[in-house]
Amino acid sequence: MGLLNVAVWLGAAVFLILVAAPASTSTEMQELLSARNFPYFSVAIEQLLAPRFLHWYLGCSLVALLHLVAEWLYLGRYPQRRWLALVLALCLGGLVQTFVVQPQLKQLHRLRFTRPDLSEAAYRSFQAWHKGSTALEVVLIGGMLLYLWRVANPPDPTRFVSASNFRG
Repeated sequence: MGLLNVAVWLGAAVFLILVAAPASTSTEMQELLSARNFPYFSVAIEQLLAPRFLHWYLGCSLVALLHLVAEWLYLGRYPQRRWLALVLALCLGGLVQTFVVQPQLKQLHRLRFTRPDLSEAAYRSFQAWHKGSTALEVVLIGGMLLYLWRVANPPDPTRFVSASNFRG
């Protein structure tokens, strides 16, 4: 269950970063929307996809936390601090993206096209926030790769007795 969760979680993140986001600002999208509509609607399309992904992301991070708790309760394996910290950091990163970064990007994008006097400043600020968001997403993907490795390579399953204590 944990391996499937982290694989889906990582796959969705990679899909958004490498496929969906670049497609919304591609030359094909520019041709489809025309030069007049492109800058506004292409970013708006990306901003429609991001919250759906982030809700999926938060759901997967919740399942990862529940998986750690289940391992602790049912298998008696208390999660190591580094793995618990990693999952909590991944959750925190998703919360920051959902409730801080994305609303700011949405507001700056809208401000850029509704207030001509603030257009240039809003665009520069939007670019900085967008670069920060992309950098955070890349860091989160790296964390998910580490967590995938941890779930795919579980610790020693023996709980109380080592195999060398059994004699034949």
